[in-house]
Amino acid sequence: MRLIESLKKKKFILFNIFFTLYIGINLIGGERGLISYFDKKKIYEELQNKEKELINKLEDLENKISLVKKNDLDFLDMLYREKFRYGTKDEIIIKLK
Repeated sequence: MRLIESLKKKKFILFNIFFTLYIGINLIGGERGLISYFDKKKIYEELQNKEKELINKLEDLENKISLVKKNDLDFLDMLYREKFRYGTKDEIIIKLK
């Protein structure tokens, strides 16, 4: 009985303690908390790096396509030799990749 009476008297203090704990736990953890923020920031940076890599690959492919469309003989010769492993008798072919 005394416990119930003392709880009634200290309702405001208990409410403040639980409210502070609730706010603190959700500030640190939770879906929109501090830990989630850093996880999402890391994912965002990884996606930015991946986007830069894809943009570089796209630019490289566009450059190669433009060389093929212009009938650049040096590039076409390089493609032909690379794909069909073609060389003359007096050439030595060294594969670097």
